[in-house]
Amino acid sequence: MEHRRALLVDAFAAEPLAGNAAGVVPDAEGLSDDQMAAVAAELGASETAFLTGGDGAAGDGDNSAGDGAADDRLRYFSPTTEVDLCGHATIATYGALFAEGAVDGGERTVRTNVGDVAVSVDDDGTVWMRQQAPSVDVVDVDLDRVAAALGVDPAALRDVGADLPVAVASTGLPFLVVPVNFLERLGETDPDDEAVERLSEEFDAAGVYAFTFDALDAESTLHGRAFVPSLGISEDPVTGTASGAVGGYLRHVDAFEGDEPDELRFEQGHFVDRPGRVRVRVEAEGVHVGGEASVALDGELRVPDDEDDEIIEV
Repeated sequence: MEHRRALLVDAFAAEPLAGNAAGVVPDAEGLSDDQMAAVAAELGASETAFLTGGDGAAGDGDNSAGDGAADDRLRYFSPTTEVDLCGHATIATYGALFAEGAVDGGERTVRTNVGDVAVSVDDDGTVWMRQQAPSVDVVDVDLDRVAAALGVDPAALRDVGADLPVAVASTGLPFLVVPVNFLERLGETDPDDEAVERLSEEFDAAGVYAFTFDALDAESTLHGRAFVPSLGISEDPVTGTASGAVGGYLRHVDAFEGDEPDELRFEQGHFVDRPGRVRVRVEAEGVHVGGEASVALDGELRVPDDEDDEIIEV
């Protein structure tokens, strides 16, 4: 029986119990895939990040990608499956480590299943994650079908569809990006998880990110909601990878008609009582996603050996 430190960290939030909670295991050396999956299921966060040394194996079946040396290795598990990349869990990991003095400010290279990503920490604790250069593919999809999957009036999609198309956007993890006309309509969504999952599978996306420029805060660029039932997450409160993808989408479709701001600010999570904000910078070498993080829980897990049948206890 092993004892491992485990955290619950709220990403994209300045205070606990807001934003998007991520599990963080700051020392995952030697844990197998099965053990990591069991820990993630026990913690119950949408994703849990497991941190190991940059050039060592993270567990059985490690499929790290990237060339050269990396400072750290991160793997991510939802309660049901491994996830190749998770923005909010990355922000949570380094926000927590910086707050306790375990890492310094500045930039470091982190190895993930989709390759090496640059993570940097500002002096104020804001964590930035440089994602891949965005790929955006406009898709031809029946808006009535999308509206039915989201549980929203089809007019809410048609009103903006002429100027802002539905597209699959990715900076490492693809999302089906769906513009909605007004915040009220976005707030009324009542998704059918099975229909959303079928739609996501058809377009080879992790989930659906619906957004509107009709935001709550005057300083926000947009308000978003992310539905990811394919990963066992009906609604993800605040999503870093989706935010990066949407930043790339907005540039691709020229949403600002040549007057794009240097930094985009996305608000999310308000409709599930987990408000958070994501900062996004779209640059030539990739998309930078940033935010704060706050530790909500710091404890110890008892992790049985692989052959043990005991339940993990907090």
